[in-house]
Amino acid sequence: MSDNLASPSVLVISAHSGDFVWRAGGAIALSAQRGSAVHVLCLSFGERGESQGLWKQQDMTLERVKEVRRAEASAAAGTLGASIEFLDLGDYPLRVDEAAVERIVGVLRERQPDVLLTHVAEDPYNRDHNQAHETTLLARMVAQAHGHDRTTRPLGAAQVLQFEPHQPEVCGFAPDLLLDISPVFDLKTKAMACMTAQEHLIRYYTDLGVRRGVQAVRNGAPKTVTHAEAYQRTFPTVGEELR
Repeated sequence: MSDNLASPSVLVISAHSGDFVWRAGGAIALSAQRGSAVHVLCLSFGERGESQGLWKQQDMTLERVKEVRRAEASAAAGTLGASIEFLDLGDYPLRVDEAAVERIVGVLRERQPDVLLTHVAEDPYNRDHNQAHETTLLARMVAQAHGHDRTTRPLGAAQVLQFEPHQPEVCGFAPDLLLDISPVFDLKTKAMACMTAQEHLIRYYTDLGVRRGVQAVRNGAPKTVTHAEAYQRTFPTVGEELR
């Protein structure tokens, strides 16, 4: 756990280099503004299946797509206030080998996040997202093991928050947290604008933020809330009162 409990540290494990922007950009910006250390780990650039706009350009190459995706994601992360790194594991399909898991475990032990943000467990449209979810849980488990790499500190009981998939109805997504991102939605908008390879998603996630904001108000949030992001907790929360 981080020393500053008021500002929990956050690690985002994103299957592709754009996922963290669309699905968790508000949470990232909000956490960063509150003083949290936020780091994004992109398992792939989404170069094959998540870069439609780039592949429409003449004479485009795989390496060029990767370069553009790296630049776009880096700019978006900077806008949101997060650091970022790329594992370049490939996409469609995303394959995570033992060496990659070990590297992610190392990041977890080094950064000691209080909260992990990642994909849902079951997305029938995009199996890369499933792989990212399973990889997150596997790496978390290994990072918690006291007998693993005695030169580093084991990870604590970091919560895993699953961010909203593109079509939640068929992914078993049942949000139990509507996060008010109204104060930072302008930053999320700027970050989304960085992602020119998937600019068709900007309107969708702008509208989704408004709809989730309406739902937040209906669930007891102040009427000043205009935008929200939805999350589903993986593990129980612990408290001292019924809420």
